[in-house]
Amino acid sequence: QVQLVESGGGLVQAGGSLRLSCAASGRTYAMAWFRQVPGKERDFVAVISRTGGGTRYADFALGRFTISRDDAKNTMYLQMNSLKPEDTAVYYCAADSVRYSSVSYYSHEYDCWGQGTQVTVSS
Repeated sequence: QVQLVESGGGLVQAGGSLRLSCAASGRTYAMAWFRQVPGKERDFVAVISRTGGGTRYADFALGRFTISRDDAKNTMYLQMNSLKPEDTAVYYCAADSVRYSSVSYYSHEYDCWGQGTQVTVSS
């Protein structure tokens, strides 16, 4: 199974920026970011298609977050700008290593997950 490793989380002030990275150990198709706060479900943030030509975002991420991928490096990114305290969460990367053309908002449809990286935005 493909292993995913996130990096780039940390503490930032409101209005600041962070770039998360997700390095994959092998080939993946669609890749996505989710986030979770304690006691709540894991929420969809953004997804990028196998080719990188298609992206979709949660409403809260539109205009502030940008998802991208560099397949030469087997790495996906999430550039987060204009961060708000409500963006505080553990961010997880996910990948579909099975379905060639799927692009999904649903966490249960991804078979590969990273360990998560904490993002904390202070007010």
